[in-house]
Amino acid sequence: HAAEQYLPRLIRAGHRVAVCEQMESPAEARKRGSKSIVRRAVVRVITPGTLSEETLLDSRRHNYLASCAEVRGELGLAWLDMSTGEVWMQPLPKTGGPGLLAAALARIAPGELLLPDGFLARDDMAGLVDELEDVLTPLPGSRFDSLNAESRLTETYGVSTLDAFGEPGRAEIAAAGALLDYLVLTQIDRMPRLARPSRLPAPGANGAVMEIDAATRRNLELSITLSGERKGSLLSIIDRTITGAGARLLAERLAAPLTDVAAIEGRLDGVGYLVEDAARRDDIRELLRVVPDVERALSRLALGRGGPRDLAAVRAGLEAAHGLRDLLADVVTLPDALADARDRLGDHHTLVVELNRALTPELPLFTRDGGFIASGYSPDLDEQKSLRDESRQLIAGLQAQYVDATGVNGLKVKHNNVLGYFVEMSSAHAERLMEGGKESTTEQYGLIHRQTMASAVRFTTVELSELDDRISRAGERALAIELELFDVLVRQMLDAADGIAVTARALAELDVAAGLAELATRSRYTRPRLTETPVFQITGGRHPVVEAVLDDGPSAFVANDCDLSGEQEGAGRLWLVTGPNMAGKSTFLRQNALIAILAQIGSFVPAGAATIGVVDRLFSRVGAADDLARGRSTFMVEMVEAAAILNQAGPRALVILDEIGRGTATFDGLSIAWATVEHLHEVNGCRTLFATHFHELTKLATRLDHLSCHTMRVKEW
Repeated sequence: HAAEQYLPRLIRAGHRVAVCEQMESPAEARKRGSKSIVRRAVVRVITPGTLSEETLLDSRRHNYLASCAEVRGELGLAWLDMSTGEVWMQPLPKTGGPGLLAAALARIAPGELLLPDGFLARDDMAGLVDELEDVLTPLPGSRFDSLNAESRLTETYGVSTLDAFGEPGRAEIAAAGALLDYLVLTQIDRMPRLARPSRLPAPGANGAVMEIDAATRRNLELSITLSGERKGSLLSIIDRTITGAGARLLAERLAAPLTDVAAIEGRLDGVGYLVEDAARRDDIRELLRVVPDVERALSRLALGRGGPRDLAAVRAGLEAAHGLRDLLADVVTLPDALADARDRLGDHHTLVVELNRALTPELPLFTRDGGFIASGYSPDLDEQKSLRDESRQLIAGLQAQYVDATGVNGLKVKHNNVLGYFVEMSSAHAERLMEGGKESTTEQYGLIHRQTMASAVRFTTVELSELDDRISRAGERALAIELELFDVLVRQMLDAADGIAVTARALAELDVAAGLAELATRSRYTRPRLTETPVFQITGGRHPVVEAVLDDGPSAFVANDCDLSGEQEGAGRLWLVTGPNMAGKSTFLRQNALIAILAQIGSFVPAGAATIGVVDRLFSRVGAADDLARGRSTFMVEMVEAAAILNQAGPRALVILDEIGRGTATFDGLSIAWATVEHLHEVNGCRTLFATHFHELTKLATRLDHLSCHTMRVKEW
């Protein structure tokens, strides 16, 4: 009981907690000798990445345990959420080095990261190790052996080869094996239910996700603000989901926007359908309101840490899935994304009927409390309950008899764990009954003195002792039967676990689609058009977060166009944006990056119209910040981030740069900004928004064909 109070505080303070439990009863220990110590053992080690308790987890965020391994110079990444069973793997090319690893980890944002201890001594990993120090768990290099890892993976998933998982490389296998090894180490003999691993392509490969480095994620405040809060981030503004699983899926999509046009359009079709059919959208959202967190309840049951309410949570989710399937069954024109989710809702009618028969309407939190199996479900249980309840009625009758016999109207029959059932009366009445001594009390009224307190005296009787024994035996037997029935119900549910997990994912997808449709309707978002060509045309674009905090009156957000297609006059591929302080340059830059992200997660966007060529990499260098802990001044941070952009941005990238060169002397800064613009224009060839106070840069327009100059127009009133 006490652990439930202290665990959240210990885990949030960064500790790992070993849980030690009694493995046998004192009676069993005495069989080995009168002085034998009751056997105890560590049954679990709780770490930040292996949480399953509802009180320790944020229902709207994934809690990933990640692992990175290196085999023959290749890096591999694997991560899982133990509370939902999802497992992922991804290769990282040799050429990317620690920079690609840092970007991938920024996307995943793990609660705990496993690294070989050898990484800690490597110079090229020093920055990453420092940055992730709070979540880092170093392990011996032997835990990342790829041959042992392959054996563990094939054994866990019951396969003879891992080719069916997307032909993962040795480094990915080593990373995934280290995760499983760590679960065995921390969960002892209780492994969670794990889905088959999904594999992401290497960064930059076809079908991969948009790559966004850690600095860009910070600058754009995608899921948390610069101050570390969720409120005020892009995620907080667009999240209209109802369920915890839906919120986690939306955050997952926002962290990894797609680059496959067909897949993006499929998501947009689903959102668009629910924008048009408001009545069906409202019906879907109404049904989702009763859906608990099915994924995490199922995981707790698989780990042996679930209770009756987890069974009820899964049942409620399956009942809602049945309702949603009926709601969408008659729709002929349902887009593929929604039709696929509908078909994956499954049919779990038999299990739902069984759980409805088995569970009472009001359920305790823990199985140890009993009283969660409904009457009529088990004749044996009903018999024991009847014996227990009849005995309690007899005790109520005995109280009336004792009142009549003694004439003490205030006499009560009570119960505690030390004395069992006992008779209690005030000290004054007890003194009157005991005037002739304790023996006369026994002879006359059948009361046996047990305990004297300041204001009351307690007695027992032969009848009470016998009934107490019967009730205790019946209660213990009833609880034992309930625990057996609970185990049977859990086994039935786990037999259908894979199907239930698919249903839970489908519910989350419907929640995200309906939530984005609600957002589009309420906030006047429009459907973007995605293409493979390097076009970027935004008409009446708005910043989703800034717009949300402004009124619709005189202070309403002023929309702006942006055309980086280079096809029309004033629509160069590289925009040079000038204007006074507080004119909105940074807001304009950020809003276009956020519109690209929203479009590629399959959301409508805050604009009058938008045509966007798929962005494969997004870079942002906005604002001034130092990193003195790693020996970097504001200028050094600026130069490192600018160098990363110039070395990595390709033709399909989108780059936003704000005030490059401001961290040093004027002419040095102007030279750096000048050279950066030239390089982005001539070498990188990417779509770029470049805000600056160096008006001298406008002279570049005379000799850079794809550069166009723009200024923020300001009106005072």
